[in-house]
Order: sequence, then structure tokens, then C-alpha cells
Amino acid sequence: MARAPLMQLSDISLTFGGGALFDGVDLAVQAGDRVALVGRNGSGKSTLLKVMAGLVEADRGQAVTAPGVRVGYMEQEPTMAGFATLGEFAGSGLDVSEAWRVEAVAEGLKFGLDTPVEAASGGERRRAALAKLLAEAPELMLLDEPTNHLDIEAIAWLEKELKETRTAYVLISHDRAFLTNLTRATLWIDRGEVRRQERGFAEFEAWRDKLWEEEDLARHKLNRKIKAEARWAVEGISARRKRNMGRVRALQDLRAERAGQIRRQGAAAMALESGQKSGKVVLEARGISKRYGDKLILRPFDLKLARGERVAFVGPNGAGKTTLVNMLIGRVEPDEGSVKMGANVEMEVFDQTRSALDLDATLWDNLTGDPEMRVSGQADQVMVRGTPKHVVGYLKEFLFDEAQARAPVRALSGGEKARLLLARLMARPSNLLVLDEPTNDLDIETLDLLQEILGDYDGTVLLVSHDRDFIDRVATQTIALEGEGRAVSYAGGWSDLLSQGGGDWHRPEVVAAAAKANKAEKAAAEKAKPAGLSFTEKHRLEELPAEIERLEAEIAKLEELMSDPELYAREPVKFQKASEALSARQEKLAAAEEEWLALEEKAAG
Repeated sequence: MARAPLMQLSDISLTFGGGALFDGVDLAVQAGDRVALVGRNGSGKSTLLKVMAGLVEADRGQAVTAPGVRVGYMEQEPTMAGFATLGEFAGSGLDVSEAWRVEAVAEGLKFGLDTPVEAASGGERRRAALAKLLAEAPELMLLDEPTNHLDIEAIAWLEKELKETRTAYVLISHDRAFLTNLTRATLWIDRGEVRRQERGFAEFEAWRDKLWEEEDLARHKLNRKIKAEARWAVEGISARRKRNMGRVRALQDLRAERAGQIRRQGAAAMALESGQKSGKVVLEARGISKRYGDKLILRPFDLKLARGERVAFVGPNGAGKTTLVNMLIGRVEPDEGSVKMGANVEMEVFDQTRSALDLDATLWDNLTGDPEMRVSGQADQVMVRGTPKHVVGYLKEFLFDEAQARAPVRALSGGEKARLLLARLMARPSNLLVLDEPTNDLDIETLDLLQEILGDYDGTVLLVSHDRDFIDRVATQTIALEGEGRAVSYAGGWSDLLSQGGGDWHRPEVVAAAAKANKAEKAAAEKAKPAGLSFTEKHRLEELPAEIERLEAEIAKLEELMSDPELYAREPVKFQKASEALSARQEKLAAAEEEWLALEEKAAG
């Protein structure tokens, strides 16, 4: 006997802003479902989740939850009014006996339960909302952009939790790797219609393109039929007027059918124009380091950036990615060392805080108020890569309609704010782009377009991102900030970093082991002795000799490989990767030996 679905939506229709957001939506969520909910920014993904959560009432239709089924919802911007700390919010509604669940998630996601709500960052608020949802353990979870503001380490931990859970979930995310690794079915919102495919996100684009191809073919056939019927009407209707009025009415119906079809929205007309060529060396950093108080951000670090390179910076939140980039571009002074900028560098910066946007001003004013875009004597024109354009026309290229032009930026969604910032940035020629978290909130089609544009860009790119797939598609070099001031360079993107043995700080098993060790350490600390090593330190001291031995063996193999005098001429890429891997392992070995000595001294008192 078939089991009843956890939730059933029947004939759901909803009008929003004068137009139909959905019309006649029917769908069911079954036990064990792992569903990706995809669609363009503004298509109604978040609104549909709110209808499922019971937070938005549909104009027509029903959303029915099976008896005894609890639905948990995590919104993009969690409301925490009335709560003093993140822990108080995360534990609200839970029995005291279940508080350990919040603590376990807090350890995995690495946020402080005692952090005051008012002082919490966007990432910390997101972690607390996830902790609350996971601790409640509902039968159905609705997650709206859970990876926004999370670093790769936290994303890996969450991915592991969602892989292992038996709870059904519907998931909105811009993170391709996250969706690909977790989902088994896909809901696609497109022009008010919700379609479902019983395959995960990995199969989505092939499915979407096939449906669009079939739609284009059907439209082509309809146009041909209308053209043929119209020709008949002109040439033969006078001779057969009475007998063929039915055929004339059928022609009118065909035309009405074509007029009623909703055209697909085109892609944003984004483009980048390189300015004058920079020098061959864009910038060179020698021995730069940084410390804030007792916190070491960066040990002495060297980087020589050549024209055309695309460098991604990865690492846990707080590791110093943005600080390092700001030192490289001259916005932050290093404590030691120097940075020399190359010749003819024209730089544009995409700031993750969107600080370049005036939230209270309109979209129009944000463009015309930019001194570098203003056209003298023309209040309705902006300069776009050397050519004057009407403000509304330029906004339409980035998928904004005319009504939005005079609306305040504050009213825009996160994805729309990102598109507006890209519109400002792409209006000006540049040869060095600095992109700090550009992928947050952008829909997948816009991300694809941005990736293609960066691929064709003649200039140099510095990219800070937690989006593993985007890094793989864009980066030619990845610099990982691995904690304790270490910055290690790897050739290629995220997958290349992993293949070269990097990224231990993000791996699910490492994150889980660290959380488990942290919990055990806390338990041991309650009975603890005043001196000696902690539980985690003892464990680390025991495992370090094996780690040092492994690194020494790997270094020996790499040195043997590189001792071949023909290797560079025969396989230059392999030689380069081996050279970088050797450097990385030597650095890790030095750090492991230093750590072992420190722990041995502490153990000896």
C-alpha cells in the first residue's frame, strides 16, 4: 500500500506584484525526498517554500501536511528579535533534555552559542538558524540558501549531515556542488509553472535544455501553421466566406494561443571590457605578514601575479582571505614585507558587503550618481564602457524592469543587489578584477554567464569564494589559508587543490573528527588536572609522528620524480604540479615538526 506524502500541494495559485507567480501548482513531497528547488532570481522559489511552510497563504488551492508531520523552515534572513544570544535562539522551543543537539551542531558549524544576537555576523546567524532546524529534527526540512555566508568547512559539515539524515528536505541553493552531491529530484520553477524530474540537480541542465528545445520547436510549428492559415485567409476567403468562417475563427484562436505564450526571459546582457593592458607582472608581494593583536593572520608570504591569471582564495571564515586580498591591492598595510603594483593597472572591486550601493537611493540614482558613469549634462544617461546609454535600457540588460528603476535598492533581493553591483562594475574598463564573494545570491544561469565572461576576460582576477564549482571553472591558481597564518598555493582550482593533498581543514571527516575531539576535550576539562596536555593535544601528539613520517615519504617520492632531468621538457605541467606539491608538503612538514616540539615541551612541563 502506497504511503501518504508528507506534504501535498494542490492547484496552488498566487499573484504577486500584479502578475501570477504560480498558477495551478500540484506537487507532493514524499518521505526520504531530497529535492533541489531551482529557478531564476525572482521566479518565486522562496515564496513557494513559504507557502509550503504555511507562512504565505495562496490565492487558490491547498497545502496539506500529513498528520503528525513536523515541517521545519530556514529562511534566508533569520529573525532573532527577542533573543539575547545565538544559543537562546537556536534552543528555543526545545526541551532541556534536547539541548545537547544544539551544542553538537554548534561544534560542527563552529559558532559560539554565547554570541550576542546584535553582535553576530550574517554567517553566525545562518549557523544558529541551521542549528535550530537540525536540533528540532522535523520530518520535512525546507532550506532557503543554507550555504550563503558559510565557509567551505561549514558547507562540508552541513553536506555530511544532510547526506546522513533520514529527514526529507527541499533545498534552494546557488552552490552547484552542494546541490549535485545532495539531491535526488529537482523542482524547476519557470514562468509560473513548477515541473518535477525524478533526478538530482546533476541532470537538471540537460533536462531544462531539452524542454526548451521542444518548446522552441512547438513555437516554430505554430508560427508556420499561422502563416499558412493567414495566406489561405487572404487568397481564398472571399470565394468561400460562409463555408469557412470556422476556419477563420480557428486562425484567430491560433493567434491568441501564440499571444498567450509566456516568452522565456533572456539572459542578462553582461559583458566585461579590458582596459589598456597591464604590465606582464600585475603585482608582486614579498614577505608580507599580518597580525591583529594576538591573532596571527599571515606568516611571511610571497606572490608574483602575472597578467591573465585567475587566483582564488579559500579557507575558513576568519582565516584572513579578505585581509590578504586587501593587502595585495593596497587597502591594508602589511606589518612586514612589501607589495609592488605593476604598470598600467586599472582595478575594479566587487565587495561582498555591497558597500558600494546606497540602499536608500534608487537603482537609477545608484548608476547616475556614480562619478565614473555620469554623462555630463545628461541626467538619464550613463557611460557604459565608453558609450552613453539610457539608464533604463542599461538596467534592462541586467534583467531589471522599468518600474524597478525608481525603486530603492533596499527593496531588492540579494541576487538583484548582486546584479546591480555587477552592472556598475562592468560599465567601466578594467584589467584587474577583485571579486569578494560574487556568487552569493546569484541564480545558476547568471553564475554560468559570469563564469563565461571571466573566461573571456583579458585581464587578471582575484577571487574570494566558497563556491567549489565556481572556483573549479574559473581559477588557474588557488591559495588556501589553512589556519595559524599559513597560506599555501596550489595550481588549478578546488578539485586540483584536493588532488594535491590540500584542504584538510574542510574535509567532512576532518571537521567531524575535530568536533568530536572538541566535545571530548570539554568533557575531560571538567575533571581536568591543572597542568599537562588537553585531550585533543594528547591525541594530536600521538598522531603527529605518523603524519611526519607520511610527509617525509611523500617528499622523498616527489624529489625522486623531479630528479628526472627530462621531466620538465617532457611534461611541464606535471613538473609544475610536482614542484608545487613538494613545496606544500615541505611547509606542512615544517609546521608538523614545530607543533610536535611544542607539544613535547608542554607535556614535559
